[in-house]
Amino acid sequence: MSIFRIEEIRRMSGKERNEELESLMRDLLHERGIIATGGSPDNPGRVGEIKRTIARIKTVQGEERREAEMARNEGGGK
Repeated sequence: MSIFRIEEIRRMSGKERNEELESLMRDLLHERGIIATGGSPDNPGRVGEIKRTIARIKTVQGEERREAEMARNEGGGK
């Protein structure tokens, strides 16, 4: 698992982004499970890093979805 910068996320294909998002969600679930059982995570800052990376991926996905919607609406012509 690695933390990505926004530029790296934008260069990924949609499929790569979805796979990475699923992996990050599993990692976050695992880290939260450790915390919930009273354990201490190896790297306490990792939870925040994972959450920020998930937010970055979802932001890029939303941008692409809006761009596609705008292109669709412009092409239709009312």
